[in-house]
Amino acid sequence: MQSSNFLQRWVRKEGSAYAFLSMYMVLFIVFIVVPVLAAILLSFTYFDAIQFPTLIGLRNYISLITQDDTFMRYVLPNTIQFAVIVGPGGYALAFLLAWMLAQLPKLPRTIFALILYSPSMTAGVAMAVVWKTLFSGDQTGYLNSFLMGLGAIQEPIQWLQSPQYLMPIMIVVTLWGSMGIGFLAMLAGILEINPELYEAAAVDGLSSRWQEIFFITIPSMRPQMLFGAVMAIVGTFQAGAIGVTLSGSNPTPRYAGQLIVNHIEDYGFLRYEMGYAAAISVVLLLMVLFFTRLANRLFASEG
Repeated sequence: MQSSNFLQRWVRKEGSAYAFLSMYMVLFIVFIVVPVLAAILLSFTYFDAIQFPTLIGLRNYISLITQDDTFMRYVLPNTIQFAVIVGPGGYALAFLLAWMLAQLPKLPRTIFALILYSPSMTAGVAMAVVWKTLFSGDQTGYLNSFLMGLGAIQEPIQWLQSPQYLMPIMIVVTLWGSMGIGFLAMLAGILEINPELYEAAAVDGLSSRWQEIFFITIPSMRPQMLFGAVMAIVGTFQAGAIGVTLSGSNPTPRYAGQLIVNHIEDYGFLRYEMGYAAAISVVLLLMVLFFTRLANRLFASEG
């Protein structure tokens, strides 16, 4: 009887909160927890999507490290290079543009924010229309036409099929479309800072905008900075369609733009080696977790 009364009191007090959380918990378990656990389990098996998975232990991971020459020579270095440039570069660019927009009046700030955010919503269409036209390998491509008009080149360059140029183009295109939800979160965080903090800092001796940024702005918006960092990390490591879309092939020419997501697609959906693809996805997950933890150490609120 006493336990029944306790349960009734708990339901009246906490039941509504758990009812609101229940749908999120169900979706989180179904679409996050279950797929991650399934990938981890499949990574220890041989699975061709037809026969029942066969347990093979650590063989997929051993093969990935010792036998997959494409992964070690091209995919992993490409992914690290892409992530190191695009991740911090896009993150710093998002913060800088958000800070600059925060200095503008409301109407122009809103207009420029929409202009900067729009490429992240239409990246696929823009990639297919704008960038492929700009870097087209024939003489009608805008860049080739411009350079030939200046006399800088004598014949068209196959920009998107050249291993020399594909990765730099991928980086430029990704940075152009990187002003996503993290950028908006930073802009909101800057606008929410109390102006009195800057006035007090000026009285205490801060005399430059750079000092305001490092001592007032960034410490006052740690949650938004953390959110932006996590979004930048996840977006960078999950990028894969960009190289395939620009070059029109998977794998990309001489693996110059091959990222870890492309490697997963190659083995999972082209070769149907699902167990091996799952092992690669687990490695990708560990990389994302490592850099997310690093971002959390840098920007998590103290106390």
